[in-house]
Amino acid sequence: MSFAIELKNLRKSFGKTEIIRGADLAVLAGERVAIIGPNGAGKSTLFNLISGRFGPTSGEIVLNGQRIDGMKPFEIARMGLARSFQITNIFSRLSVFENLRCGVLWSLGYKYAFWKFLAGLDDANAQADKLMRMIKLDRKRDTLAMNLTYAEQRALEIGITIAGGANVVLLDEPTAGMSKSETSRFIELIREVTVGKTLLTVEHDMGVVFGLADKIAVLVYGEVIAFDVPDAVRANPKVQEAYLGSVLADAQAAEAGH
Repeated sequence: MSFAIELKNLRKSFGKTEIIRGADLAVLAGERVAIIGPNGAGKSTLFNLISGRFGPTSGEIVLNGQRIDGMKPFEIARMGLARSFQITNIFSRLSVFENLRCGVLWSLGYKYAFWKFLAGLDDANAQADKLMRMIKLDRKRDTLAMNLTYAEQRALEIGITIAGGANVVLLDEPTAGMSKSETSRFIELIREVTVGKTLLTVEHDMGVVFGLADKIAVLVYGEVIAFDVPDAVRANPKVQEAYLGSVLADAQAAEAGH
């Protein structure tokens, strides 16, 4: 049994305000984990700590057995962790193929060799083509990213995220802004492209959470109050009181309003 991600008494303060308050979490390699919690619970801050955008105030972050707290984002990325963001982050004026090829270059050993012609990098081109088929955008190979639909842009971003061969993937609200049909297709896409990888995702859509995650971590006021399989989390009284109860109440109120 090996852990891909471990958080040990993790804390993060901004000035006198403590956002993450002694969070503990241990995610097994290959698990798909959804992190849920009310607004202001610290979910995005937690992602920023794991990916190196923020340094923790105290505590430890361990990736595949090695401490990474305090390391820079690019150093963590080279150790096998990749993440996407709430806001789509792609090269809008490059084609789908070119975006993906950019994503695979470093993992194939191509660094800052500006004298090389990309068209001649057969391994990079082949890997980009493979990724394009995986995210089902092969028919949009030469389409500029800016001309894709929103759902297609999100799919492209996931392709770029996994392009470097990371074995731990962080997705921040991957289905935000999608229709129900787009969300359903996207869940299947995420499942396919993360086979054999460890997945952490922040998600507000409970349908996505319960349909995708092997386990759910519930973050409330900077602490993990529950971490278990979906059915156990759903039945947890603390979770119902702190989060799921309010979500269900909001849903019922919205339905009554119609």
